[in-house]
Amino acid sequence: MANMDPLPRNYQPRLGTRDVEVAIKDIKDFFECQLAEALKLCRVSAPMFVRSGTGINDDLNGVEAPLGFVVKSAQNAPVEVVQSLAKWKRLALQQYGFQVGEGLYTDMNAIRPDEELDNLHSIYVDQWDWEKIILPEARNVNTLQETVRSIYGTICRTEFHIASQHPNIRPILPEEITFISSEELCQRYPKLSPREREDRICAEHRAVFVIGIGGQLPDGGIHDGRAPDYDDWTTPRPDGGKGLNGDILLWNPVLERAFEISSMGIRVDAIALKRQLAIRHCEERASLYFHRKLLRGELPQTMGGGIGQSRLCMFFLRAAHIGEVSVGIWPDDMLRECRKANITLL
Repeated sequence: MANMDPLPRNYQPRLGTRDVEVAIKDIKDFFECQLAEALKLCRVSAPMFVRSGTGINDDLNGVEAPLGFVVKSAQNAPVEVVQSLAKWKRLALQQYGFQVGEGLYTDMNAIRPDEELDNLHSIYVDQWDWEKIILPEARNVNTLQETVRSIYGTICRTEFHIASQHPNIRPILPEEITFISSEELCQRYPKLSPREREDRICAEHRAVFVIGIGGQLPDGGIHDGRAPDYDDWTTPRPDGGKGLNGDILLWNPVLERAFEISSMGIRVDAIALKRQLAIRHCEERASLYFHRKLLRGELPQTMGGGIGQSRLCMFFLRAAHIGEVSVGIWPDDMLRECRKANITLL
């Protein structure tokens, strides 16, 4: 069968299908307004595809192939469906004339055909992508943590709002989010895998931000993959670790595991970009349009990230499968198992 976490026993959806659809709209409307206010963001339109060969599309871990096609009316120009907007947003901030302290957010709709389907992953990805201009001297862990707290506060306010609308959904998030580095997790749980480390720390603290994802850990591995050309995962920190990025994780009481809600970070400057391209042995990317502009100092210093829309809906509505809050394509064996487990997929 398709890779999937064990389904919860005696699962009972908190809402019927039509009520789920109403709640999804409520969650998205409430959260994005709160997020825009908290981070001082302006909503903008986003592309569904970008030109191939520009370096603008997100390469994720560098192995996932984007979905591509040609545009006949544009001299058969090759284009790619976006996998995320990590680099496009930085270009947009410059082009639209945003200033320091200002930022943008948008609805990002991506298709990732190489995604391994399970409870949490679909080939369709919907998230709020946001990006904000910061001063070069603000490229530090304090700025990162302050922003994480603002986003987490928005998540908590949304949970209280949804609980006020649905009596059978109760708030469960702690008041504060816990910060821990990937290096400390590795040292604390050396015999566990990164996924198991996340489960262990999330079971204890319920809301965690893991700092520094993509760089080499003390055991020689990495906590998780990151592309070399948007998040900064190599700049040293005062705590002895490296990296100015990370993930927001919540404890999912339905699946009884850590649940990633957001990946975010301070973006690479020219120095970090060169360093990380070398580490990943892809220095040839320096000749691409996006990378040339960054290396010439033509792009602002920024931080940004993505916040999963269906992931948040799944968490707030205590769903067991992302297909309960997002329409997708699923293997036949997964459909059968979900029916047996009383899980209704849209």
